[in-house]
Amino acid sequence: MAQTLVIIPTYNERDNLGPIVGRVRASVPDADVLVVDDSSPDGTGALADGLAASDAAVHVLHRTSKEGLGAAYLEAFSWALSRGYDRLVQLDADGSHLPEQLPALLAAADSADVVMGSRWVPGGEVKNWPRHRRMLSRGGSIYSRVLLRLQERDVTGGYRVYTAHALERMRLSSVESLGYCFQIDMLLHAVRAGLRVVEVPITFVERTRGSSKMSGTIVIEAMARVTIWGLTGKGARRAVELQPSALVDRD
Repeated sequence: MAQTLVIIPTYNERDNLGPIVGRVRASVPDADVLVVDDSSPDGTGALADGLAASDAAVHVLHRTSKEGLGAAYLEAFSWALSRGYDRLVQLDADGSHLPEQLPALLAAADSADVVMGSRWVPGGEVKNWPRHRRMLSRGGSIYSRVLLRLQERDVTGGYRVYTAHALERMRLSSVESLGYCFQIDMLLHAVRAGLRVVEVPITFVERTRGSSKMSGTIVIEAMARVTIWGLTGKGARRAVELQPSALVDRD
């Protein structure tokens, strides 16, 4: 059986961490969990240590400063690959990525190198977002797809599964982005490496506790970087494969 590691980056997620780890462990009992904490001042790291002390499947990676989501994931990937994990999952701590849908993503990973949980394919859904937030996210994906010649629909989504094989082929040392643009950068690396990428519809739920780290400035900076990539020929083209049968039942 493939060894799966669910990576949960955190910064000031004390109220969300316990419930989300519990839901992950209930949804995929055979998977391990790695909490990657960027020295949260609210005590998230200490809470993660407590969870690890009570559950051998939970691990904690403490980072000394907040350097962006991409930096946290890249360090976690290195940690996981050095320990022999076969499938690495990206999952937000705030509850927006439903752990209950993870079995569907992992099932798709049996025949794919990269699985993207997608809000913008048939069967995908976003809950509790205002209209302007939907337009911003969907518009950012469309803009990036067109400029970078990508056919995947949810290029900014962060609920993903990477196989170890995929990460080893993607030349992670050349990933330039550490913030919001990280997900787009990783997809470009996967496409350039000739990997099989599939999208699985998911339900994305806006957080109910804590504050979002997203801002208009972050999005503008990401789109500026995408523009530069597009104008300098960094885009790539590859057909996307959709796995609608992987959609799990929802209320």
